Amino acid sequence: MTVSPSKLNMFLMFKLPAAYFTGVRTKILDSEHCVVTVKHRWINQNPFKSMFWAVQGMAAELTTGALVMQKIKSSGQNISMLVASNNASFTKKATGIITFVCQDGLKIDEAIKRTIETGEGQTIWMHAIGTNTDNVKVSEFNFEWTLKLKQ
Repeated sequence: MTVSPSKLNMFLMFKLPAAYFTGVRTKILDSEHCVVTVKHRWINQNPFKSMFWAVQGMAAELTTGALVMQKIKSSGQNISMLVASNNASFTKKATGIITFVCQDGLKIDEAIKRTIETGEGQTIWMHAIGTNTDNVKVSEFNFEWTLKLKQ
């Protein structure tokens, strides 16, 4: 099975319903980048009438995690993945449609290669940027993914 936007969205519905019901959707996934959108709605807003930070975090994590999942799948190896750490910054109210983009797909290839060659766990920091429909940055997220070969 290949990892595709439609399969990821179906995965969300069954395995991560909070992300699905708040409107997180994968739009583009290729070997280099992933694009995920989420629309500001009543169900995902905070008391200040903008998107709740955790909803932005789900969308941002999906952009990075989808790339990792895709690369692990294409490696043919049994590799576990886990977020070890993350940080974020917020620069503008998130309203309207927010688009998160991660362009770190090529970074993962080397980490997976080292994991397979050495049998040792690897870590990789991945970056996702969220912008509104005016292409103004509203938030930035960094996720430290750990990769480990399962025995």
